[in-house]
Amino acid sequence: MADTDRKGDPNWERGLIEKLALDALKEQRRARRWGIFFKLLAFAYVTFLIGTFYDWGRRDRSTEKHTALVEVAGVIDAKGNASADNVTAALQGAFKDKKTQGVVLRINSPGGSPVQAGIIYDEIRRLRGLHPDTPVYAVVEDICASGGYYIASAADKIYVDKASLVGSIGVLMDNFGFVDAMHKLGVERRVFTAGDNKAFLDPFSPLEARQVDYAKALLGEIHTQFIDVVRKGRGARLKDSPELFSGLIWTGSKSIELGLTDGLGSLEYVAREVVKAESIVDFTQKENVAERLAKRFGAGAAAALGLTAESPRLR
Repeated sequence: MADTDRKGDPNWERGLIEKLALDALKEQRRARRWGIFFKLLAFAYVTFLIGTFYDWGRRDRSTEKHTALVEVAGVIDAKGNASADNVTAALQGAFKDKKTQGVVLRINSPGGSPVQAGIIYDEIRRLRGLHPDTPVYAVVEDICASGGYYIASAADKIYVDKASLVGSIGVLMDNFGFVDAMHKLGVERRVFTAGDNKAFLDPFSPLEARQVDYAKALLGEIHTQFIDVVRKGRGARLKDSPELFSGLIWTGSKSIELGLTDGLGSLEYVAREVVKAESIVDFTQKENVAERLAKRFGAGAAAALGLTAESPRLR
């Protein structure tokens, strides 16, 4: 009966051929994708091995006495490159190395979290106590402000470029107020809380004097902690200036006059002339070659298996 129906349909042979061709094409594409996947997998494995040995060799390339470098670059926060986890791990590696003659913090940061900066500061002081013969120096590039200077104040000496920006010893809390705009637009704010201050400084509600006073007291407490850290680190080198802790920033040259920093000097200068170990080994925590390629491999494998929007597919 089926044969009779097929004979009655003049296009059944063509349809069968088309179906077989499409199935073959699907199979070819599937095989090609899996082939690409396994090639990428093999490539990633080889690259991982090469990258691992490369980064290991890069870290341990110096068998002579050297200056250990730790970078503090960008905003200081828990998720960035200048997080306390990254910087403290680098510091620990630098101090642990028996060939390290001195540690240099190269800082280029506008500041950030006082908590993260405080953790790094405390770790520098701790390691300095454990390794009294290993000095710590800070070298400022473009900017060392707020939390960046908080960290720098833990160093034995701070070196700057004459045009570096240094200071901003203060604490900031800011937001916007939309009360008048909401009034003009006829928008009503509805907020329900359990706790009188749960909507503390809510930008959609009028400011309350008691909350403003509390915020100022909170900032004042953190500012006092900042000032105490700077005074402890800099000691008698600080000049008596009413604007020193006002949040202002100064050029590198002016910061030397104020006692915030100690002199002009680059990383190479400090390694060569101060530490007396011209060879520099970078202990900064960075993504290694294997980690970078692993991310790229993940994207490539997804594309090869048709898991991205750009992948070809039959309909």
